[in-house]
Amino acid sequence: MAVDEVQPDRAPTPEQTKRVSPDVDAVKSSDSSSGEHMYGDHGSTENKTFWQLAKEPGSAIQIIAAALLAVAIALPVAFEVDPEGSSGRSLEDASTILNIPGRMWLRALTATVMPLIATAMILAMQRLKEMTGGGNTLAKWTVGYYVGTTIIAIVHATILISLVWRPMYEPVGEDDLAVDEADQETIDERSDNDVTTIVVNIFDSFIPGNIFQALAENQLLAILVTAVVVGGLLEPGGPIMRAVVELDRLITKVIVFLIKLAPFGVFFLILSNLMTLDVASIGMNLGLLIGSSLVSIFIHLIIILPAIFFAVLRMNPFTYWIKNSPAWITAWGTASSAATLPVTMRCCRARGWPETVIKFCVPLGCLVNMDGTAIYFPAVVVFMAETQGITLNAGEYVIIVLLATLSSIATTPIPSSSLVLTVIICQSVNIPVTGMYAVVVAIDWFIDRFRTMLNVSSDLFAVGIITKLSGIRDPEGEVYAPNAEEALAEVQGAPGARQDSKV
Repeated sequence: MAVDEVQPDRAPTPEQTKRVSPDVDAVKSSDSSSGEHMYGDHGSTENKTFWQLAKEPGSAIQIIAAALLAVAIALPVAFEVDPEGSSGRSLEDASTILNIPGRMWLRALTATVMPLIATAMILAMQRLKEMTGGGNTLAKWTVGYYVGTTIIAIVHATILISLVWRPMYEPVGEDDLAVDEADQETIDERSDNDVTTIVVNIFDSFIPGNIFQALAENQLLAILVTAVVVGGLLEPGGPIMRAVVELDRLITKVIVFLIKLAPFGVFFLILSNLMTLDVASIGMNLGLLIGSSLVSIFIHLIIILPAIFFAVLRMNPFTYWIKNSPAWITAWGTASSAATLPVTMRCCRARGWPETVIKFCVPLGCLVNMDGTAIYFPAVVVFMAETQGITLNAGEYVIIVLLATLSSIATTPIPSSSLVLTVIICQSVNIPVTGMYAVVVAIDWFIDRFRTMLNVSSDLFAVGIITKLSGIRDPEGEVYAPNAEEALAEVQGAPGARQDSKV
């Protein structure tokens, strides 16, 4: 079933202003052919020139250009300025000021995450209730895929680190291992927990003790579970459901506006962070930590996930990934998969995946699909061990794999949230937390951006894979668009029109 395009010289038909997705029947009958046409790419730009695409507010080209410009400006500054001198202090002040526009944009985008997760899960549960057995199938494939890819990420990262990177580390001197008073207080605070705390916290995070407190404190996993329960209990077409639908439309309008500002937000976030990078302080051991983390991240991103995607869908995974660049570039700029959630969902809609799968898989993946974080845990634990001259045995590596799996699920989708769990894993395999932990904290913000980029990319691949494996599709003959007014506004070129099909 082809999705009719709205022509500029006429108003949209009623069929073009309904919700939903492309024809998934083609999935069952076209396994041997290219998958690009199966779902219909709503982000087609065949009739537009490069300049027309570049002028679209919030387009992928603008976001990429903003990121490259920020890197081009920031890195020469970082190499030239001495962070210990007077110019370094001035640079810190300048970085703080330059961070304000990006921080304001990030805060606004983050503010939409909580209501977006709640409405998306409620609407997804309503759709799943209408399917016979479809809900169980979708849930099983989604959870199975997320846990499976996380375990794969940890295992290949641990093997690579233990065989390739570990022998390159060199033990450091006593002065480097010494912990100053301020760092010791932080370490002691994060050492109050043990392994059982991870397990207890995971289960506690599922059920909020106070729903209003959970909303106020951004307890995203608790809100997601609550939304699933509420969505399953609400009656279709009732007053509460109508309110949820209207709220979803309102959030969508806010997100569309914020995404148009994404190039500015990404530019200032990257510029303000990279320009203060202390290049001179990156020694051999720290370089190995960064290198081992990034190599494992890119192996998972460029080899593992594309291989799974191609095996299931027979689509070009790299073309698909590039088309979704606004999501993973925003993830790199913000270092927050939660803040990137609206952009991720928008990209998935542009690729034509079923709305039911998007609303269920993407919010859930934002919270529990942490492949990048899972890869980082064994890298930093081995770094902490080898710099102290401690060699881990096979049993300790198994413990690291198990704890990294649990910890990646327990990690919240906010910047650098893995630092607390790193202390717990180190203590579980009897690795003292020394002054090298302060070095890890100092560069965590940089590696965190690549971890988040991988987490979001994994969510993007997951939606297509789970759509094919589960066979879920939305009601036939509908196209995603919240209302006729917005569709008409887009036809007429009105400002603020929806651009879901033009990521």
